[in-house]
Amino acid sequence: MPDTKEAFIWITSILRNKNIPFQVTGGLAARIYGSPRELADIDFEIPNDRFPEILPEIKDYLVFGPTQYKDESFDIFLATLRYKEQEIDLTGSNGEKSFNQEKREWKEENIDLSKAVSKEVFGISVPVVPAKDLLDYKKWISRDVDRVDVEALSKLGY
Repeated sequence: MPDTKEAFIWITSILRNKNIPFQVTGGLAARIYGSPRELADIDFEIPNDRFPEILPEIKDYLVFGPTQYKDESFDIFLATLRYKEQEIDLTGSNGEKSFNQEKREWKEENIDLSKAVSKEVFGISVPVVPAKDLLDYKKWISRDVDRVDVEALSKLGY
């Protein structure tokens, strides 16, 4: 069983010790705002050019990357880690693209890490993607998990 709390504290302490700007995003951000959906992984966005600084500390936990990754939904710079059985995705905040299946078009995300809002997670204050930005993104990408989050957060008034 994944130890989400320990993995979260581990990766955030590495990012903070290196003074790397970041924000929590994805499913964990949705849960922070109140979505009840089960968590698959924990997602963070960091500047692309800062990945080399953390590589020595994360290399033993890498299962993918860091490199460009593209599938039917994303075109991103990505490193995937597994720590204490918890998957962690570190995505580059520069040049991230997502695909809308209905419109059949790619959109480059304009991620501004300075807009992150402070939220308490596992007893520590961390920067989290603003709820509006998260909802806009999840509405655009519109995978099944995203629609679940959008519905739950909309009911909560976001």
